Amino acid sequence: MPQVLEFKLPDLGEGLTEAEIVRWLVAVGDVVEIDQPVVEVETAKAMVEVPCPYGGVVTARFGEEGTELPVGAPLITVAVGSGTMPEPEPAEQSSGSGNVLVGYGTDHSRPARRRRVRPAGAAQAAPAEVAVAAPQAVPAVVAAAAPAVAGGPVPVISPLVRKLARDNGLDLRSLHGSGPQGLILRADVEAALAGASTPSVTSAAPVAAARPALQGERIPLKGLRGAVAEKLSRSRREIPEATCWVDADATELMAARAAMNAVDGPKISVLALLARICTAALAKYPELNSTVDLAANEIVRLPAVHLGFAAQTERGLMVPVVRDAQDRSPESLSAEFARLTELARAGKLAPSDLTGGTFTLNNYGVFGVDGSTPIINHPEAAMLGVGRIIPKPWVHQGELAVRKVVQLSLTFDHRVCDGGAAGGFLRYVADCVESPSVLLRSL
Repeated sequence: MPQVLEFKLPDLGEGLTEAEIVRWLVAVGDVVEIDQPVVEVETAKAMVEVPCPYGGVVTARFGEEGTELPVGAPLITVAVGSGTMPEPEPAEQSSGSGNVLVGYGTDHSRPARRRRVRPAGAAQAAPAEVAVAAPQAVPAVVAAAAPAVAGGPVPVISPLVRKLARDNGLDLRSLHGSGPQGLILRADVEAALAGASTPSVTSAAPVAAARPALQGERIPLKGLRGAVAEKLSRSRREIPEATCWVDADATELMAARAAMNAVDGPKISVLALLARICTAALAKYPELNSTVDLAANEIVRLPAVHLGFAAQTERGLMVPVVRDAQDRSPESLSAEFARLTELARAGKLAPSDLTGGTFTLNNYGVFGVDGSTPIINHPEAAMLGVGRIIPKPWVHQGELAVRKVVQLSLTFDHRVCDGGAAGGFLRYVADCVESPSVLLRSL
């Protein structure tokens, strides 16, 4: 008799509590091998293929594409054991799970195969535990979360839903959830905050029908877009930021880059040179490579520079992080920027590639603009913005000349330092841009 095992959405790390199903990689009735990816999900940080730790026949899937599930909710059930698997080919013996996710597998050396089989005895009545479940089945974790009687616990399973309500002063007990058995969903909270009434558990009308009849396209604020919105809103709520800026003559920096790239070897990007300047400036002004611990009421100066940089992708703005940037050469920085940008555009960044930054470099000049007042990437303390480098009239050595000029903007957390330190940092960066020998003298 085969055994039916339930595979739940695993802990994907980095504090993530939920994920959206983007694409199913298997169907009910397919044969899966140990560590074979079965679903592609989108977290607030990245796209992830989730491997299943069991080998057998898929008997049920929980959730349609586009559905958000909390960590611990069932994804699929798999029938394993006698009569469920065809005889394996000798070269494809399973080696067992290698545990890449928290508690789950890694072995992707074999290409995933999709095979559909009938379990042994399927010509007769199929055993109940191997019967194909309806794709719309309600996950057990959802049903268990709803209260059985009025006055019980608030029927919410998503920490993000609780946080959204808490941040906006909304009492969840005042809501009637539109989910299974009264479960309160994010849409219920958003509708309540918008001033609309949410449908009761007995109402057959969808949540959208209860909203005011406003014109225009509705785009769910979730996934990456939702994560960006939450992070930027939190930054503006918590950080008393200030911005200073300066124009700098980048002619000598561009000439130095051209000379470096004229010889054989890896090419160096402008962003890499600016990053190297930033790490040197942070060594002189460590106040800006810090974070504020509100619970302890302390400023924490960080020993390493984990440099975030803005990368525009089809999914939106992402900020990959270069670890220990202070120890990297311009060549190494160029290579790492290129590697992370390629992964970002392919949607293959790991959650760890997008967290842990201590300072961000934002090159908005690639969009053809000169200046900006960036919002700090919480919980960091500062961000350097770089505009486009273009020919402009400039007084050089006492005479008017056409030079390559760039505007540099520094947004900083006024709690960690005053204007003197921020101005000193920005002035040092500008001096290095105008005369790269300043950087060489400080190394």
